[in-house]
Amino acid sequence: MKLNIQNPIIFFDLETTGIDVAKDRIVELCYIKIFPNGNEESKTMRINPGIPIPKHATEVHGISDEDVQDCPAFKDVAAELFEAFKGCDLAGFNSNKFDVPLLCEEFLRLGMDLDVMRRKCIDVQNIYHKLERRTLIAAYKHYCGKDLENAHSALADARATLEVLEAQLDMYPEDLKNDVSFLAEYSRMNNNVDFAGRIVKNESGVEVFNFGKHKGRPVADVLLRIDPSYYAWMMQGDFPQNTKQILTRIYLASKSKR
Repeated sequence: MKLNIQNPIIFFDLETTGIDVAKDRIVELCYIKIFPNGNEESKTMRINPGIPIPKHATEVHGISDEDVQDCPAFKDVAAELFEAFKGCDLAGFNSNKFDVPLLCEEFLRLGMDLDVMRRKCIDVQNIYHKLERRTLIAAYKHYCGKDLENAHSALADARATLEVLEAQLDMYPEDLKNDVSFLAEYSRMNNNVDFAGRIVKNESGVEVFNFGKHKGRPVADVLLRIDPSYYAWMMQGDFPQNTKQILTRIYLASKSKR
């Protein structure tokens, strides 16, 4: 079943120097952009991360320092990518937890806000885990009946993710709706406010900390009453830029209500 969309949607995949959203960098990015009229455009680019690619990362995706030494840095392709992604909904495999926040980090370091909190973000892995609980390679075999060749190639993974989602729509017509808003909501695994899940909404819809000594406490209460120094500690700490951005928004909004 072809995906029913009213807005352009980008299926994308990243290969990176590691899995730390705050510290690691992109070495390859591929996207498939689908328009409401059915047209597609795709692009793959290698990126020099500006830091060494660890051996264990190269063993996963096959990209070494030598492979990217003459490639552009992210800052050199950021404007082009920002324009391509602007206004689009997003989709990927494990993308809500990793690809989307890491891409946002790269942009935020350059002062560019992709503002993904306003987008619909479909995580095909979360749909799969809710219904079958396996990996992308197993998902591709299960839903599409084919072996995934060139796994951990960004283009192959992005294309496989699109095919898996279309197959999921065919296989679970009673569970899934061919609607981007529904799929984005369905593929969420928790009620994160930031992509890293450091701040979540509780059952009452209140933004609370999801880690550390203030876990479960309302963010506004901690920052303005219980532990005002916590804001400075987090802003100076090794947290993703998206988390700091959300924290600042809550802090300023709460302060203005006093």
